[in-house]
Amino acid sequence: MLKRKNNKAAFAVAALLLGLASLYLFVSAHALEAADHAEATLVAADPGADLADVFAFLDPNDNSRVVLALDVEGFVVPSELLNLSFFAPDVVYRFYIENTGDAVPDRTLDITFSQQVSRSQPQTATIKLPDGSRFTAPTTVQTLAANPNAFVVTTDPSSKASFFAGLTDDPFFFDIVGFNRFVSSVLAGTPDPTQLQRGRDSFAGYNIHMIAISLPASMLRGKDPNNRIIGVSGATLRRKHAHGEEEDDREERSLVQVDRMGVPAVNTALIPFPRKNEYNAATPVDDAKGRFAADIVATLKALGTNATYIGILANVAVVHGDYLRLDLSKANSGPSGGNNAGAGFPNGRRPADDTIDTILTLVANGTPLGDHVDGNDVPLGNSFPFFAPPHQPRGIGVIDDNTRN
Repeated sequence: MLKRKNNKAAFAVAALLLGLASLYLFVSAHALEAADHAEATLVAADPGADLADVFAFLDPNDNSRVVLALDVEGFVVPSELLNLSFFAPDVVYRFYIENTGDAVPDRTLDITFSQQVSRSQPQTATIKLPDGSRFTAPTTVQTLAANPNAFVVTTDPSSKASFFAGLTDDPFFFDIVGFNRFVSSVLAGTPDPTQLQRGRDSFAGYNIHMIAISLPASMLRGKDPNNRIIGVSGATLRRKHAHGEEEDDREERSLVQVDRMGVPAVNTALIPFPRKNEYNAATPVDDAKGRFAADIVATLKALGTNATYIGILANVAVVHGDYLRLDLSKANSGPSGGNNAGAGFPNGRRPADDTIDTILTLVANGTPLGDHVDGNDVPLGNSFPFFAPPHQPRGIGVIDDNTRN
């Protein structure tokens, strides 16, 4: 929502809106893809490894547990539930955990999947926990029926970790079309801020491949008991191997990083188009060394962001690397994975957090700015994994497919 509190604020917003036009030219010649959906050419050509979002939050039903989630390969329409409902077996889905305050990851959590052998049988996920222990779990197989199959959640009796993998509703919400139409109106010399008032969620009605794990916070903490903040980022990596190799042989081969993200929209909105593939292949250590700092600062200056807010954003995604930072001592409560004020993004990221409005407001030097899409298109869950079931094909005579395009 665009708000004007006084003339000074109105001037700041106007400057930002003109800056958005500069961003459109400066960052990319293509329309904005929000969050991290197909933001670079290499991941757009490799959907199974295209990381879209990363989440990290305390379980609102038990704050001694942390929920980590990442999703890949979005924009799955309901009619393709069967054809596209599987995880790439040669991709490693990884969470990096940083718990000492620097940019160097201290622990990893890896998930891999077996080959899909049947549309009606689950894949087997192998979960390697930060302490090196492993367990396996089935994915949730979906159906073309009117109602989706229930989520299959597996709890490992030894580690007490719970795991889910399968299709869900895409939980990201943002009006890509309205934003880009507004930018186009500015470029044409006829700014039309009403384009930001469409209130249409570009991700409504689509599904995505979700991986979620709930585990005791003690498994993610560092050795220092006083360090209550952990960093979380996600990555997808492909194994270099020849088809037909056994699983044990493949695991020893080198991995090539395809995609990565922590804070939403960093690569999408702040990294120039020619460097987006480079950013995905880099690491949080590269971030902290300033590899992309000049480009990020230049983009923010083009947006009209002042030095104070550039410093805030740099501290979030550059100085200590591109991680979500979650304060384990900050209580999280409420439905949909938590909704209490002050406990969400940029403190980690919960499914219901309106990350786009938060980022736009920071870029706008604290002046509230948003896209009028303030929540997910369907209700989120109130228990693990907290995401909504996938959209199903509609029945006879039903025209509305729930998309907002």
